[in-house]
Amino acid sequence: MEKSISLVLNELLAKTLRQVLAIEEHEIKKGPLKDLSISEIHTIEAIGMYSAKTMSQLATALSISIGAVTATINNLVKKGYVIRERDESDRRLVKVSLTKPGKIAYRIHEKFHLDMVKKVMQGLADRERILIASLEKLHILFQEKYSLNIK
Repeated sequence: MEKSISLVLNELLAKTLRQVLAIEEHEIKKGPLKDLSISEIHTIEAIGMYSAKTMSQLATALSISIGAVTATINNLVKKGYVIRERDESDRRLVKVSLTKPGKIAYRIHEKFHLDMVKKVMQGLADRERILIASLEKLHILFQEKYSLNIK
């Protein structure tokens, strides 16, 4: 019996997500970022290169609790990837930004993703590039349906 297209799509999306995460973790563990966990790498990515973020902004961007963000930031500060600073205009706010090693980690991780995408694109024929439009539609649907602020 043939599987329904929705079942096949579900299996492919789930397998692909697990593969990307497994590859990402494997590559991190053998490279210069081996002292970082996947969640720490993704927190560095969410902080970004150029502007400081509040804990609330990070929690929203990562779709996790402020407590979870705080624990991850504590680790990243200890490891020297992130600094905490009070906001000058509102001293109640604490903002975090990347240190020089944090920015290097950001760039290394960004390059990993760019290299992965290049390899995927090399394997696609022009007509298969419809995948991009389909994934964009899926991303928009998920944002609208589940009100997630994931970039």
